[in-house]
Amino acid sequence: MDEKMMQRLLAAASGREEADVVLKNAQVFNVFTGEFEAGDVALCGAYIAGIGKYKGKQEMDLTGRYVTPGFIDGHMHLESSMVTPGEFARAVVPQGTTAVVADPHEIANVSGLAGIEYLLEASEGLPCSVYVMLPSCVPATHLETAGARLEAEDLAKLAKHPRVLGLGEVMNYPAVVHGEAAMLCKLRLFEGRPVDGHAPGLSGLALNAYAAAGIHSDHECATAEEGKARLARGLHLMLREGSAAHNLLDLLPAVTAQTLPRCLFVTDDRHPADLLQQGHVNHLVRLAVEAGLKPAWALQMATWNVAQYFRLPRLGAVAPGYQADLLVFEDLVSWRPAQVWKQGQLAAEKGKPLFAVKKTDAAAVRQTVRLASLESANLQVPAHGEKARVIDLVPGQIVTGGCELALPVKEGCFTADAAQDVVRLTVWERHQGSGRIGAGFLRGLGLRKGALASTVAHDSHNLIVAGVSEADMLAAVREVQRLGGGLAAVADGEVLASLALPLGGLLSEQPLEEVQRQLGALHAAARSLGVKKEHDPFMTLAFLSLPVIPRWKLTDLGLVDVDLFQIVPVSLAAAE
Repeated sequence: MDEKMMQRLLAAASGREEADVVLKNAQVFNVFTGEFEAGDVALCGAYIAGIGKYKGKQEMDLTGRYVTPGFIDGHMHLESSMVTPGEFARAVVPQGTTAVVADPHEIANVSGLAGIEYLLEASEGLPCSVYVMLPSCVPATHLETAGARLEAEDLAKLAKHPRVLGLGEVMNYPAVVHGEAAMLCKLRLFEGRPVDGHAPGLSGLALNAYAAAGIHSDHECATAEEGKARLARGLHLMLREGSAAHNLLDLLPAVTAQTLPRCLFVTDDRHPADLLQQGHVNHLVRLAVEAGLKPAWALQMATWNVAQYFRLPRLGAVAPGYQADLLVFEDLVSWRPAQVWKQGQLAAEKGKPLFAVKKTDAAAVRQTVRLASLESANLQVPAHGEKARVIDLVPGQIVTGGCELALPVKEGCFTADAAQDVVRLTVWERHQGSGRIGAGFLRGLGLRKGALASTVAHDSHNLIVAGVSEADMLAAVREVQRLGGGLAAVADGEVLASLALPLGGLLSEQPLEEVQRQLGALHAAARSLGVKKEHDPFMTLAFLSLPVIPRWKLTDLGLVDVDLFQIVPVSLAAAE
């Protein structure tokens, strides 16, 4: 804040001059006391001048209404919305989100630093402040092929960007625990700044080592016991409620009067349908309060606690000198704000955004689907015995099981088996045009004919295809290639539905509502091909190539046994 602005702010705060805007007669939530207090909220430029009795050039009577700080999402991936940052802001600002802390490791795995730079540029000046945690693990493992590799010296190029806060989710916790040099270099680069964790199931002495390395949080907790263990070792607990992982209600018992300051809400991955139908951070507040959490605690976890953890000095409170990011509620039940203020300007009202979305040059993240000739593609799995290792779906979870099944053999190779609900699964390396394809099998999807394809395949985002016949799988790949990245459903060589994601193979340039409409058509097509109701077809595909989540996953390098952390053959030898 420059001197002129400070002089204006002090004159308004002291009542010597009229404020620019005064929200009068409100019930104002105080994050420091956990209480609501009656008063006027005076705004001067982008800041709050004070709470009390004020006169303003513009006055708005809020009798009977509540004013809270704007909500802050403490950990999320913009890419999961499938739209540009501007379109994302159009969706979440009316829901009360005025700031997010994004980890851009999805687009970084495709386009490296250029992908991060695109998101930073595209999110500049939005009425939803986008802060960034630089990705710690690109690629996530050595068991897959990503489009880039980011070492400490690469991250250093963006570390001083004003919206870069620290180091994003450290997924490679074995490297941390064993003190591997490359990981320690990244940790040293961000010493004294926030470092987010990602350590599902880590406990005991290994958790001690993880905390000792300077990891400050974890969002991968599934039980209250896990959450308590991290709080007890000094980590902040991020209570996650996303589209794929639903952990909030299970973690609530870990939130007590003593632990509350170190607990915060995060969405992680939130998909278009959920953003439109349920909301964003306000949905987490609603869920928590309905489950019995004190509204004051929920509000602190959605605002002040996040700002404190990420060291955002003027965010997270309705108090003098703080940024005027404010929500106005008619009640504390629906948690849908009547008004959203961003830096002293009305940004949304009655669920509608009041701002335009700028366009950003996205050339750096286009044309990212680079495949070798499809004519030479080999999708076969040679049979060296009667049984094959098959990935087993777990409904509603991103973890998978694994089983050994006798599959039909044709011309010396295993094939799909409808009787056992087993389909083909392939992952195509799409960054380097290497022609490398990992081939395996999947049980439990329900697919009876056709094929589904997607370039949204965490975390390396190669092209993943599930199908019954080789011909339809190739047709689905051709459609996704034609789109420049995206999703497709195919049967008998015909494209039933598709969605273009030309930016990194992850993002559309269309409005969120149109993306959701096309996703709806894709889901309908998948259901017509037999996909079971308990599975979100494309979300399920997205996590089948993530080799940091047990048990078996498929990458372009082959079938990964996550517990062993190595590639294993799909075909079991006759003697096994």
